[in-house]
Amino acid sequence: MAQLRLSEVHLGVARLEARFADRIKVDPRLTRQLVSFQANKERPIFRWFRYKEGFSAQLVEYLLDKLDLQEGCLLDPFAGIGTTLFTASQRGIASVGIELLPVGCAAIEAQRLARSQKGADLLESLIRWRSERPWLSATRKRSYPHLRITQGAFPDSTQAALEKYLSALEAEPLPAQRILHFAAMCVLEEVSYTRKDGQYLRWDYRSGRRLGSKPLDKGRLPSFEEAISNKLAQIIDDLRPSGRLFEEPPLRGDIQLLCGSALDLLPTLKSASFDGVITSPPYANRYDYTRTYALELAILGVDEAAIRHLRQQDDFLHCGEPRKDRAQ
Repeated sequence: MAQLRLSEVHLGVARLEARFADRIKVDPRLTRQLVSFQANKERPIFRWFRYKEGFSAQLVEYLLDKLDLQEGCLLDPFAGIGTTLFTASQRGIASVGIELLPVGCAAIEAQRLARSQKGADLLESLIRWRSERPWLSATRKRSYPHLRITQGAFPDSTQAALEKYLSALEAEPLPAQRILHFAAMCVLEEVSYTRKDGQYLRWDYRSGRRLGSKPLDKGRLPSFEEAISNKLAQIIDDLRPSGRLFEEPPLRGDIQLLCGSALDLLPTLKSASFDGVITSPPYANRYDYTRTYALELAILGVDEAAIRHLRQQDDFLHCGEPRKDRAQ
């Protein structure tokens, strides 16, 4: 059945290519470096969270230049971590983004907060946290809310340090809490026994899980203290008055984020209200983001029932029918 659906997709693509053959042009400037998320690794704020399914800010800039779009409002119905939204805003263009995955919504809100007028206060808190490391002396732990699929994802010492960190940040003002929590979300894969690999979450041989014929060896895992200290340093470097963020244009266009399914939210938007659409639509191969981003969903408090609901919504976006829920 899956193979049949894939063949239908290929046939549909071939028909579209034939229909618009006189309009399709090969652009040699659209290299992998430009189109993929790779170029964002060097951009302030965009580089904080590794979202390899996204595309680069440079691609959005290229498209805006190519289309000579200098004003109005853009739509991104599958906004990811907000690359289109923030890049358009830097050009003075308003934007509306729709994103189903709570991970993307959290990343967008954290970026928007960091770029806001509260950035200076956040910087002070981050500098203090990296210097004093208050989580090391925390006496309480805030349990990491594991999902079934994430059980055993961390070495015991890493999970203990993570839980003390999550407890300690609750003493901070809400804006600082959000950035500190986001920083922890950014390092989960790095300190875990897992690795995102295509549409799968692969497990290191030390995890104790049953593995396939080619067990993963992630090599040395950094401690949570090492990873979070490095992440805080990266965020601080971007937010300093002389940091990399201030080499970027400020946000000037309004950004509206709608969290939920594009199928539900698109009909609620006013007709003929957008001047352009830049997006990366869902993958036809039924990419399961709830599996690859399970660690990040767990730290955001997304429970098993919410995971099932997300999968059902995601399935309708991909193929028009839900899959049967799989064992974890």
